[in-house]
Order: sequence, then C-alpha cells, then structure tokens
Amino acid sequence: MNRNRAVYYSAAVFLAAWSLLPVYFLVVSALQERRSTFKWPKEIFPQQFSWTSVAFFFELPGMLNAAMNSVIAASITMVLALALGAPAGYALARFTFPGKNGYRVLVLLTRAFPVPILALPLAVRFIEIGLYDTPYAVAIVHACLALPFAVLVTSSLFVGIPRELEEAAWILGCSRFKAFCKVLLPLALPGLTATAVFAFVVSWNEVFAATLLTLRERTLTAFLLSMLDEAPIFVKFAGGFFLVVPAVVFIFTVRRYLFSLWGVTSR
Repeated sequence: MNRNRAVYYSAAVFLAAWSLLPVYFLVVSALQERRSTFKWPKEIFPQQFSWTSVAFFFELPGMLNAAMNSVIAASITMVLALALGAPAGYALARFTFPGKNGYRVLVLLTRAFPVPILALPLAVRFIEIGLYDTPYAVAIVHACLALPFAVLVTSSLFVGIPRELEEAAWILGCSRFKAFCKVLLPLALPGLTATAVFAFVVSWNEVFAATLLTLRERTLTAFLLSMLDEAPIFVKFAGGFFLVVPAVVFIFTVRRYLFSLWGVTSR
C-alpha cells in the first residue's frame, strides 16, 4: 500500500511539475529585466523583477485592440457553447429517439475535421456575408470547436441528476422549462461553469483560425504570431505572459465550481 501511494504521489508531482514549470519560467522571463532574459542558465529564483518588458508590450501598436478582440471572441464563444450545448446535452440525457447513439458519435466526430481544411471555405463564406476580419467570425468558428465538448459534458451532467427531482417539480406545478431553471440548473451549475471555462480558454488560445479569418482586427494569438519573426525575445515572453495569465486567473476565479464538479470542497 505504501509503495502504491509513493508511486501515486510521485506521478502527481511529476505531472504538476510538467504542467507548471513552463508557466513559471514564462512568467519569470516576462517579469525580468531585458538583459536577464538572455542569460543562460536561467535563474530559478531571480534577484530582481521588472515590468519593463510587459509595459513595452502594452505600448505596441494594435496590442490593446487585439486583446479586446480576443475578449469579445472568447466571450461570444462561451455564450454560444452554453446556449447551444446545454439544450442538446439535456435532450440527449432526457429523451430517447432513433439514432441517439449515432448522434453522439457524430457530435464527437466533428472534432476530427482538421481546422486548416475548413478554415479556407469559411473565410470565403465570411467574406461574402461581410463577417471576415471581425471577432464575430472567429467566435463562430471557435464555438464550433468547443460545442462537441459542451454537448457531451452537459449530457453526462444531466444524466447524473436524478429524473425524479424534475418529475417532482412537474407534480408541484412547474413546467418543464421552469423545472429546468429551478431544479436542474442549480445542480448543474458546476458542470456548466466548467464547460464555460473550457470554451473561453479554447477561444483565447486558438491561433490558426484566428490568423486566417482576421487581417486588421487580429485577436491576441494572431497578433503574437504575426510578430514572432520581428519581435525581440523579451517581447515574446511578455506576450506569452499576457496570453497565459488571464486564462489562469479566469480558471482560478471559478475554481470552487470546478472542484465541486468532482465533489471537492474549496474555500
């Protein structure tokens, strides 16, 4: 038993280090002085911190507009993923219809289509309807990327909520919609929050579709990609810092909902 526990904790420490060390060195490199960025080997615990690289990145022409476009696209993606995914997940969980299992597979198979193949026809279509080079076009594509996850997660979530609770609300005079809002929605809030977080992060970090569907109104990832060849290394670190930190802060803000999804209490 002790040996199994030691293996378990060793694996947990390894996975945590594998995930957190790159983020740590990214933050440290972004918050160091410019000269310290070129030092090798890197200091694990830097002596001095400086906001000069981050401040320089903020002053780049077009950066704030790109960040705002990313926020708009990610927010719309989050809303669309929940607005479309939650009803579909509820239908899969509560109703029986022909081809139900096949529909689940088809929803999952939509993630098998490579974005590069779909992006060019979508760009042509968006040009025709006047949505090209807007964060709304990026949000539509990102919502399609996040929607399969939203459907399958919310379906599993509603399956785990006893049907008897909903039926009791019907007996007490609630309509199906009112029972959903009064009974199911509060119980499903942790899972819906996790779905929203996933959709937001998918949009915030996606780069290929955002680069192809925008030209002047770049999102932050497309803006960073366009300056990779020209920008000095300290600017790249500052851009990565600004790209990673909002997603981490967003997840940290809603962490209690994420933990409660697995039955863990967080304060």
